[in-house]
Amino acid sequence: MAIRQPVVSVLGHVDHGKTKLLDVIRGTTVQSREAGAITQHIGATEVPIDHIYKVCGPLIGKKKFDVPGLLFIDTPGHHSFITLRARGGSLADIAVLVIDIREGIMPQTIESIKILRQYKTPFIIALNKVDTIQGWIVEKDAPFVLSEKKQQAHTIAAFEERLYSIMGDLSIHGISADRYDRIDDFTKTVALVPISAKEGVGVPDLLLMLIGLAQRFLESQLAKAEGPGRGTILEIKEEKGLGKTLDMILYDGVLKKGDTVALGTRGAPVVTRVKAILKPKPLDEIRDPRDRFDSVNELHAAAGVKLSCQNMDGVIAGAPIRVVKNDRDPSIKEMTEEASVKIEIQDQGITIKADAIGSLEALAFEAKAAGIPIRKYGVGEVSRRDVVETAAFTDPINRVMLVFNANVSKEAESEILNTGVKLFSNQVVYRLIEEYQEWVDEAKRVKDADQRLEMPFPAKFMVMPNCVFHATKPAIVGVRVLAGKVRANLRLIKKDGSDAGKVRSLRDGEEVLKDASQGDEVAMAIDGVTVGRQIDVEDVIYVELMESTIKELQTKADLNEDEKMTLEEYLEIKRKSDPFWGM
Repeated sequence: MAIRQPVVSVLGHVDHGKTKLLDVIRGTTVQSREAGAITQHIGATEVPIDHIYKVCGPLIGKKKFDVPGLLFIDTPGHHSFITLRARGGSLADIAVLVIDIREGIMPQTIESIKILRQYKTPFIIALNKVDTIQGWIVEKDAPFVLSEKKQQAHTIAAFEERLYSIMGDLSIHGISADRYDRIDDFTKTVALVPISAKEGVGVPDLLLMLIGLAQRFLESQLAKAEGPGRGTILEIKEEKGLGKTLDMILYDGVLKKGDTVALGTRGAPVVTRVKAILKPKPLDEIRDPRDRFDSVNELHAAAGVKLSCQNMDGVIAGAPIRVVKNDRDPSIKEMTEEASVKIEIQDQGITIKADAIGSLEALAFEAKAAGIPIRKYGVGEVSRRDVVETAAFTDPINRVMLVFNANVSKEAESEILNTGVKLFSNQVVYRLIEEYQEWVDEAKRVKDADQRLEMPFPAKFMVMPNCVFHATKPAIVGVRVLAGKVRANLRLIKKDGSDAGKVRSLRDGEEVLKDASQGDEVAMAIDGVTVGRQIDVEDVIYVELMESTIKELQTKADLNEDEKMTLEEYLEIKRKSDPFWGM
């Protein structure tokens, strides 16, 4: 069975060496030509099997593989990975997660792991920058397993210490990982391949692992199809001399010059004709080729190419591309369904927006996993209407928008200021979720504090001897708070259940107090009682509680032991006259 080359996506935290790794594989300097040496655009590079045989010679000898090579995708980050979809899942057949051995697991590393799991994409880990370990003797482009033998004992000890530290951190995130040459079962353990992208160390081991795993576990998935081409659009851009072009990955079937194709948009697909197929030379790449593209008449999957088409109005990155017979081809309906977003919504919930279907689904996936209900969702810029609809919610917890990698219009910004809608924006999905959860926790804490002020809580105080300052209208006495917190406007009862008036105010000398807590001694003005009649010195007086709140108070985690005891005493007082009070 003929098989195509697998699509390999490279992910990892910023500056951990993703593009540098691909540069050393293909012998290019794309990274140095990127703005700030950080990947700005998605790239694709074909690495033919003959090149892999050459690089991996010391490890494989004359062994041959059926896999014809590897097609690498270099992305600006995890976000592009979720934007690029194929058949509703990941475009990549297998992925390489790059981790800096010095820095270990970082926020985008965690994000990448979550996304790889969500899309069920198999992956291996390139443990980069082993050359930075003190004392490491570099032999350029050497396999790691051979390079390791030339290191001194203290260097190996330092390397092993970092290796096991990262393995431990990975296990916290549910990843069982080990050095690739120590693994018996690759279906249960993720392979760690130590490398130096800068020096080429370990790159042969990495390529061998990718080819070997692809042939062993992905053969049926990589079966070569001769049907109509199916692909994913990477980017749309203006090219000098060509006009508007699109970069794409053909992951299935065949594409020919002159074919009628359907291109995905935010709405109905655009049906157009292919004017030219421009293919980079092997080991070159779409984004920034060293050599001129080859113009080809026919293309077989998998391949990364540049297309020139008659009409590309409204076409978006991450959208599908299909070879079709005409504008009534059944594939067009399939494309529309594939591009449709399937997110579960609730009557009450937040609003989410993202720049692409894949990233919106990733955000919805993480929100659901975190138990966050969604009421409204959308792709593209945040509009004024989005804000107005979100502002209509009565519960402040739902008057929230989570925005992933999408712009906010000026009209929407003005509306946010007017309505007080809370907007969270982040380019790391799980941090977006965390920020919202942290805000919710704080909002609930404030709400609980406000409720405590409004709703009477268990509290009692004693009228102190020799501290009667005024007998009536109002009675003004000195009190010691024995439990809980006392404030103005609370009704009071005595131990026998009789009425003890209402707190008018609290003072400490000339200062009017908002409240008084356990242990405080303050002057209290009480309406509706006379000292010596309804109340007297050394009386223990309780704050009147609402029967409707008793069950809630009994489950309150923040009641201290004295408050709980006061609540029990209060219930005992009330149930003398009504045995079922508060039940």
